[in-house]
Amino acid sequence: MSAPRGDRLKLGVQLPEVERVVRWTELAAMAERIEAVGLDSIWVGDHLLYRFPDGSARGPWECWTTLAALAAVTRRVELAPFVASAAFHHPAMLAKKAATLDEISGGRLILALGAGWNRTEFDALGFPFDHRVSRFEEAFTIIRTLLREGRMDFDGRFYTLRDCVLEPRGPRPEGPPLVVGSIGPRMLGIALPHVNGWNVWFDEFDNDPERFPEVVGRVEAACREVGRDPAEIEATAALLLQFGERPLRRNSRNAITGDPDRMAEAILRLHEAGARHIQLVLDPITLASIEGLAPVLDRVRGAITTR
Repeated sequence: MSAPRGDRLKLGVQLPEVERVVRWTELAAMAERIEAVGLDSIWVGDHLLYRFPDGSARGPWECWTTLAALAAVTRRVELAPFVASAAFHHPAMLAKKAATLDEISGGRLILALGAGWNRTEFDALGFPFDHRVSRFEEAFTIIRTLLREGRMDFDGRFYTLRDCVLEPRGPRPEGPPLVVGSIGPRMLGIALPHVNGWNVWFDEFDNDPERFPEVVGRVEAACREVGRDPAEIEATAALLLQFGERPLRRNSRNAITGDPDRMAEAILRLHEAGARHIQLVLDPITLASIEGLAPVLDRVRGAITTR
């Protein structure tokens, strides 16, 4: 196994979403285990409802409430929505939530943002699904300005603010780091001039580290188009790891399976291709699977340290 010389790699875990109903006591225990095994971050899906082909429906716990509770039971790991749908909250209120969570966590929030995609939850809860990218563009302007500058006026097509002030401010004067959760050309054009990082879900590169450079190349070209040095913007990616003999996730496609060596090799290849923060999606997501990451993490850290 190999790794880029001297490069820092962060590894996080996505907590359960709708794989099964998981009560708060188990979520808290998972967060504590994630810290104990030495991982760097916890990611919580910001979704509201899914409907499945068999006619069933399931929704996760609300993201921001969960993140605030996790901030109180952890001390070290970074915390992030995966990713926050700008459509589910008024953008000024979302900035307020982010500043508050950053304060509660002691400056551990990563604010990953997207436009949302699952029409089911938009329709069921009454959120407008039209003009999602245009709405995101206005919302993103409001969120980043309030977090970084503390006040603004805004007259847009979808939102209006009059002498809006974000007070009190969070613990970081510049606000939490911003990550765009999309690799769509228009979304990148909107976000890349301002964000600290970008993220791609594992399906976008077929969960194959060998295909990740294709994504990196597209994003780096988009960076140059907006005048940003790609090296200034952190590449992050989700990677699906399967524990057990058969997949349990409904969308568990082309998962990385096998022993810790094989899982570590996949992580390192993704890192070599440019990923600096990897969100591990575990199938199944259980306390035992999180514990099973310990030898994987040992191998990854060892490979990076010995270079």
